[in-house]
Order: sequence, then structure tokens, then C-alpha cells
Amino acid sequence: MADSPTTLRLGTRGSPLARWQAEWTAGELRRLGVDVELVPISTSGDREQSGPIGALGLQGVFTKELQKALLDGTIDLAVHSLKDLPTEPIPGLALSAVPARGPIGDCLVSTRYRTFEELPLGSIVGTGSQRRRAQLLHVRPDLKMEDVRGNVDTRLRKLAEGQYAAIILAEAGLIRLQLEQHIAQVLPKTTVLPAVGQGALGIESRADDARTNAVLARLDDRSTHQAVDAERSLLHSLRGGCLAPVGAWGRIEADSRLHLTAVVLRADGSERLFVHRSAEPAQAVELGKLAAEELLAHGAARLISDSRSALGHSAPK
Repeated sequence: MADSPTTLRLGTRGSPLARWQAEWTAGELRRLGVDVELVPISTSGDREQSGPIGALGLQGVFTKELQKALLDGTIDLAVHSLKDLPTEPIPGLALSAVPARGPIGDCLVSTRYRTFEELPLGSIVGTGSQRRRAQLLHVRPDLKMEDVRGNVDTRLRKLAEGQYAAIILAEAGLIRLQLEQHIAQVLPKTTVLPAVGQGALGIESRADDARTNAVLARLDDRSTHQAVDAERSLLHSLRGGCLAPVGAWGRIEADSRLHLTAVVLRADGSERLFVHRSAEPAQAVELGKLAAEELLAHGAARLISDSRSALGHSAPK
């Protein structure tokens, strides 16, 4: 298009899934007549692959370097897995587009068992997520939850080597990498609610870059953006951070209202708080705040604090 920048520099991490996200976004922009250059950027979450992600002790381990590159002008836009993007706003940056959401589920991946219920007593399950760990332990406190890091291929290799009876991975990542044949079961949302923003991409840019933002607005899906706005508002109001054991699912249902379901758990799964609220889609941010207030009134801050203490952190970044 004639009024677009000549070439947009798109920052991307080097993992296969991040490259898929970047290539997909670049393809959508090229269909709009925009030239795109991919700029590889390494993040602390990619460089540190030992131990649980929570042990890194900060939010945004997969996003901070991309945001810095945006602010210093090295790149013009960055594509994030929205579940990795902290809810604390960064002055000078804007979430300019949220494309239509992909699958939001969490999957049981196993070479031996077809369902979560089939796992034998005391089975070792691999996940680096406090949210998944807490929700699964709430249903099956007998399980032994162990950390698993690395990209999807690395995690699948560790499973094949017999280090785990099963591992838990995001449905969207497996499908986007054409690895859906490894899915044994998509876990029901009554058992595991997804992470805030799971399955969605967030395209970030400089707030004052009007020309780029006008192009990116054409990739935005309004209903998805409203749904994740509600989820992110909830998490921000809880002061939980994206590593906390918080699950949320926003969606516009047949009644045309925006529904938000959320849980907060103790890290060991022994306590669980649940809330469901709905509102007009235009009230997405307020919906998230009201759901958070209800959870806080029932002790959510204590559960989040207890879980953070278990990781050795005092506050979200």
C-alpha cells in the first residue's frame, strides 16, 4: 500500500514456534503489500534453558529484549505469544494488534497413556508452568510434577526417553508446528483453564509510529482483542504476573456477551478459587477488574503470595 513504510523490521526470537509466529505475521503483512524483514533477537528465556522458567525470577523473560529493540528503533514491530507478554504497560509501546486467536487448550502428550485419567498413581508429569501444575495437582494430588524446559522438540525427546509418563504442552504450539499427532488428549477446561492470552498473538509497536500502527490495525481481530483485554485486566488487577498459578478464559458467546472464567490456585493445588462473570464486550477491561476483585475478596492475594514464595520471588516485574 502506498502510504505504508517501505520495509517493516519484525523482531523475532529464534525458537521454531517464535519463527512460525513471525513468518505468519510477515505473510499477512505482505498480503497487504508491505515489505517485511525478519530481525532475530535473543532473549534471556531462550538463553537460559536449565531449571524452571519461574526460577529466572522475573516476568517478561521472552519479551524484554524485543521491547528494548522496539524502543531503541532496531525493529518496528515484535510478535509475542500473548501469554508471555507482561500486563504492566511499557511507556512508549502499544499492543497494536491481536489477530484471531488459535486453539487455547492445554494437551496431554504421552507415548503410553491416552488420557489424564489413565495416568497411574504417582506418575511423573513434566511441565514448567505453575498454572498447569497447580490445576493438575488440584485434581490429582498423587502426581509428581517435574519441570521440563527447552523448545517443543526437546520436550518431546525427553518424553520419548522415558523421563516422564506425560508432558503438558499448549495445543496452539503443537498445531502451529504441525506436531498435532503427538496430542493424546486436549484437557477439558473444567480441569485446566488456559493461561491469560494463550493461543493468541500480540503484535507490539511504538505507540507514536502512526504509519506502522495503521497497517497493524488491519491484522486486529476485535473479538479476540476484547477477550484477551478482559483476561489481561484480570491478571493485572490480581498483581499476579504471567508466572502465577492463574488461569483465565475470555470469549464472546452466542448471547453476544463477553464471558470470563478464571481460577487462582495455591501452588500445590490444595486450594482453588473460581469466578465466572459476563459483560458487554466493550466493557472488557472493567470485566477483568470485577472478576479480580471477587477473587481477591476470597483470598486470591494470599494464594498468589504463597505460590510466589515457593518460587523465591517477592513481587511480579
